[in-house]
Amino acid sequence: MKHRFGKTDENDSIYNLKPPLMIFLTRRERFNAAHRLFRPDWTDEKNSEVYGKCANPNWHGHNYILFVTVKGEIKPALGYVVDLKTLSKVIRDTIIDRVDHKNLNLEVDFMKGKVASTENMVMAIWEELEPQIRMLDVELHSIRLEETENNFVEYFGN
Repeated sequence: MKHRFGKTDENDSIYNLKPPLMIFLTRRERFNAAHRLFRPDWTDEKNSEVYGKCANPNWHGHNYILFVTVKGEIKPALGYVVDLKTLSKVIRDTIIDRVDHKNLNLEVDFMKGKVASTENMVMAIWEELEPQIRMLDVELHSIRLEETENNFVEYFGN
């Protein structure tokens, strides 16, 4: 029997196509860093009013937990989406080594000129990581950055 799209046999390949399985894989990394929430164009009083104790001129720190989620298809020859050791190395080389035990406001080039909020950090981390992740033949799906056990930000790109 002829079908609407010109196929005549339900055993033809068009009827047997399966959508690719999209797998989401997350790697957790940790780092410690100091920062201060403030705008240099505001007075200390205004910064303190807006950011509270997070505007402390003597800084404060966090034990951050970074979750990087990538997505892709399982590579049949390998049995996985991406080598976790390689993914971890990319995250460490691109982000962790640059932020761990640093002052985010003063020592981290990709945070220069930005308020060092978790929201701005997660977007900046995305911008740094995305091209490197793409080279692993997977797609960056999300970045989650935990500042405290009660506060975290997730970002899914633009």
